[in-house]
Amino acid sequence: RRVSWSKRNKNIIMATKQTAAATPKTRTFTLAAIAAATLTVVAGVTQPLLITVAKQYGLADPRAQLYMLFYYIGPASISLSMRSRCFSHRSSGGGDGSDGSGAASSNNTTTLNENEWPSGYSLLKAAGIAAIDIFAQSMNYTGVSMAGPIIFAIIYSSVAIWTAVYSRVLLHQKLTLSQWSGVGIVFGGLTLTCLHSLQLGPQVFLGSCLIFVGMSIRALGYVISVYITTRGRFCITVRANCAMQGLVACIALLLWQILYTRPRYSELIGQPMIEAGTSRSQALVVFLGIALANFVYSVSFMYTVRHFPGGTVNAGILKGLQAVLVFATTAQAFCGHVGGEEMCFNGAKLLSLVVVLGGLMVYGIATEVRSKIVYGYRSVPDAFVENED
Repeated sequence: RRVSWSKRNKNIIMATKQTAAATPKTRTFTLAAIAAATLTVVAGVTQPLLITVAKQYGLADPRAQLYMLFYYIGPASISLSMRSRCFSHRSSGGGDGSDGSGAASSNNTTTLNENEWPSGYSLLKAAGIAAIDIFAQSMNYTGVSMAGPIIFAIIYSSVAIWTAVYSRVLLHQKLTLSQWSGVGIVFGGLTLTCLHSLQLGPQVFLGSCLIFVGMSIRALGYVISVYITTRGRFCITVRANCAMQGLVACIALLLWQILYTRPRYSELIGQPMIEAGTSRSQALVVFLGIALANFVYSVSFMYTVRHFPGGTVNAGILKGLQAVLVFATTAQAFCGHVGGEEMCFNGAKLLSLVVVLGGLMVYGIATEVRSKIVYGYRSVPDAFVENED
């Protein structure tokens, strides 16, 4: 026997509301969104170039990791915009969100304010992810100093694909055949990059491997960040997550400077600066540039993710634009002046970039098509028309 018409209509209305809530809001190109995307690309191009400049000035010894301390000052400074309380409770009953007996009401909804710190347990989870990010980024930028910005740009473009793979493994998100095709093409391009780096010497190949592994680990951190910011009782906002990871990284790297780098300052920093002819004021300008670039990237990236239209397709285009700009800038500024052939543009690197970006676009288009099928054309589920048994 079918359920009553009133119950059936109620279920259909609820299903329609849930489908509408799950549908992504349409975004439009605004001046602020375009400016944020532009700043994201420019800051993303600047970061690996500044690491190369730091190496040229004798400031990038991987054992010291002094440049990484300034790198994390950028996202850590976001904490200055955070307030002490994070949760605002709404209840149909009392203002304390309880039913008078101390237990939470079933009608309560807990919302997260973007400008407020979450609970201590949420911050503890963000601190754990910060440890992953420190390890990954230290590998990435050590690899940049060894392999150069061009190879870094090629491998870095694949971060979205690594994220998709880890999302499939850890979050059980299904991928279509077209999406898997994009993943396979990207990994083919990365293979070309690694094979080419073998021809440039063992140091460049080691740097490429460090970037490859570091980017994979960082993508894992992305997936875990998505999990803690969107699921579970103790979730955390994107801004608080970014600020907390920056603070934890700064504290950890500051302790490293005190306990390890300072006793060996002459060997790791002082003597290389003298050999490179670098003054303290020049070193300070480079370090502040690294901090500023990552601060701009962190803020503009968060805004771009929220407001820039086009989803994964436009994200792939922005990554491609960033990689091309790194190619052009590195070849113009460093080729023949710093390092060796890894700083120069050639056909093998162009082929690797084209393959990687082609795979990224295949994946992005497949993802957009799947999103339209899931959100745009899905009707109210038949499951809401139930049988009484």
